[in-house]
Amino acid sequence: MSSVPTQPASETPPFRFENSYARLPANFYGRVQPTPVTEPWLIKFNRPLAEELGLDVRAIECDGAAIFSGNLIPEGAEPLAMAYAGHQFGTFVPQLGDGRAILLGEVTDTSGRRRDIQLKGAGQTPYSRRGDGRAALGPVLREYVVSEAMHALGVPTTRALAATVTGQPVYREQILPGAIFTRVAASHIRVGTFQFFAARGDMDSVRMLADYTIDRHYPELKDDERAYLALFKAIAARQASLIARWLHVGFIHGVMNTDNMTISGETIDYGPCAFMDGYDSKTVFSSIDQFGRYAYANQPAIGQWNLARLAETMVTLFDPVADTAVNLANDALGEYGTIFQKHWLDGMRRKIGLITDEDEDLDLVQSLLTLMQKGKADFTLTFRRLAASAENVGADMELASLFEEPEATSPWLERWRRRLTREPQMEIERAASMRAVNPAFIPRNHRVEQAINAATEDADFSLFEALVDVTSRPYEDQPGRSAYAAPPKPGEEVLQTFCGT
Repeated sequence: MSSVPTQPASETPPFRFENSYARLPANFYGRVQPTPVTEPWLIKFNRPLAEELGLDVRAIECDGAAIFSGNLIPEGAEPLAMAYAGHQFGTFVPQLGDGRAILLGEVTDTSGRRRDIQLKGAGQTPYSRRGDGRAALGPVLREYVVSEAMHALGVPTTRALAATVTGQPVYREQILPGAIFTRVAASHIRVGTFQFFAARGDMDSVRMLADYTIDRHYPELKDDERAYLALFKAIAARQASLIARWLHVGFIHGVMNTDNMTISGETIDYGPCAFMDGYDSKTVFSSIDQFGRYAYANQPAIGQWNLARLAETMVTLFDPVADTAVNLANDALGEYGTIFQKHWLDGMRRKIGLITDEDEDLDLVQSLLTLMQKGKADFTLTFRRLAASAENVGADMELASLFEEPEATSPWLERWRRRLTREPQMEIERAASMRAVNPAFIPRNHRVEQAINAATEDADFSLFEALVDVTSRPYEDQPGRSAYAAPPKPGEEVLQTFCGT
């Protein structure tokens, strides 16, 4: 493997790395250097995020293409690829690991949070198997757009620090331009990380990983009498909240394998992901999800299934008595459903303008979703236009026009308005609250594909730049950009999305 130069030491290095994961035993990772590329070119640098991370932005911008391509290793970095296993579409694979991602190191941001900085597509690692360790430009742009849009939407997510073209092709079904994505995460510890050690019967490492996770993500649990059970419950609660938020914005992850489920509660790995246009609870976009395992409405149950796999790895830590430990795990798994339902219903109440709780609210929400599915109404526009109806009955016609049978909306709207009479908010206040949770702009699939095609085929990044800009302010009405809020025209629909490997 070619050697990679290290950035020379200076009084104020641009990255202040503190690499706690690299202090864990050698079986947690493989040390590896990025493979140099020929002609790196920095497409996009997320300066606001860099400032949030406490990085020396000016110093980084001088060497950005070299750093974010892996050609230049910043001082203090300790590059490594993490080991993990995972259930992929329900089938357990005992060894996966970072096959094309290299963790440069960790920094502490301006809020005191430890964050990983990782290069994705930086070359082969000990876990690449027969892969080339590279990424194509299209998936890099997709992850940049969608992860930053998710952040702007208020959904916990990994972030995009940079996107870099390598100047070298990658070979998939066709020859494509290569690129590297620089990802920021609270950490890259996954359910599959615990599975990796449990599958080998290495419970010492499972315990060590649990202790590390508590120290890094859940320090408030250190003194709990049942710290490991409390850790599992905390992870489950974060996942319940996260998946509820996915559903609130019509997001479909597409590949909810256990190696794509973080312990921190962040959305990770934007491969065959997408946002729904017309509402359908069974919507699937991933080209490899042939049986709808990860369909929109299945995501909450898959979250619980993944957590059950995590519980299996940790159960012996819950209690020394096996039966007691299993009962504790099952009780904790049962709590996940209750927590998810509360998060989901609370969020859906806010989406339709309710701030008080009544027993009929669940049926009111479900009736709207059923109406939307029958009428093939656009998910995002329906809720956005409902905010207009909340302050002006005259806006009902524009809302109804989204449905195949517009007149079918009248009974529900009448029922909804009767419910609103028992709410304390004034109309204008309610509409503003609804617009704050119902986006006008999402990274619609056809727009993402148009940006990818322009960049891949013509080296034109203007559509990518515009899409990043529009989706960075999803809850604002942006004059002159209404086309970005519109669903695809006939022939523009994107019915399948693809994994980037």
